[in-house]
Amino acid sequence: MDVAPARFGPMEKPEVHRHRDVQGGAARAAVFGVSDGLVSNVALILGIAGASTDPAFVRVAGVSGLLAGAVSMAAGEYISLKAQAELVERELAIERASIAEDPELETAELTALYVERGLDIEHAERVARDLMSDPEVALEVHAREELGVDPHNLGSPMQAAFSSFLAFALGAFVPLVPWLVGGGTTAVWASAILGVAAAAIVGGLLARLTERSIVRTVARQVFVAAGACSATYLIGGLLGASVT
Repeated sequence: MDVAPARFGPMEKPEVHRHRDVQGGAARAAVFGVSDGLVSNVALILGIAGASTDPAFVRVAGVSGLLAGAVSMAAGEYISLKAQAELVERELAIERASIAEDPELETAELTALYVERGLDIEHAERVARDLMSDPEVALEVHAREELGVDPHNLGSPMQAAFSSFLAFALGAFVPLVPWLVGGGTTAVWASAILGVAAAAIVGGLLARLTERSIVRTVARQVFVAAGACSATYLIGGLLGASVT
């Protein structure tokens, strides 16, 4: 059987294809935080504005929504990632003990796994025994292959919580700006326009990160923001009219 020639010379190293980190918690929390803060607070502000024409009331509601949402997002992100990390650490401890107490069983598990991946049994067993010769390497391989996690990249709960807080606050602050300097119909339109424009920017950043269609991603973000603005403003107006 002919073997295809290597694409690099004997003294050259093959280029390593690197991927973005898509597992860590901070980036995910930041993306969702900005989007959530923007949409939820523009909806809250316009809903209140639809029910009340008092700018001070809208400002208080907007600031309260910003703080409450940011704290809630940060707390939820911290608890979620902390629980996930503790679960993974527990499974890693079980795996570490199993490697120490019954290495033959763990070797057999790795052998079976590589046979399923297409290696012949002799080659699979040789690879498994080579990996099992170093307990830390063996633990890392078992974590990746059996648990589907990178034990060195579990994400920091505190970092994710901090990123989530700042991101939500940043997104929520955008539609609040017009109410810090004015009020009335002008502030309503300014909040809506800023909210939709910021949603388009978030959509563009998401499209760049995910390498998906920028038109589709931006349109999706704008549609969600515009829909939230319209719905809550109308509902606020109806509730305000019924109260008065």
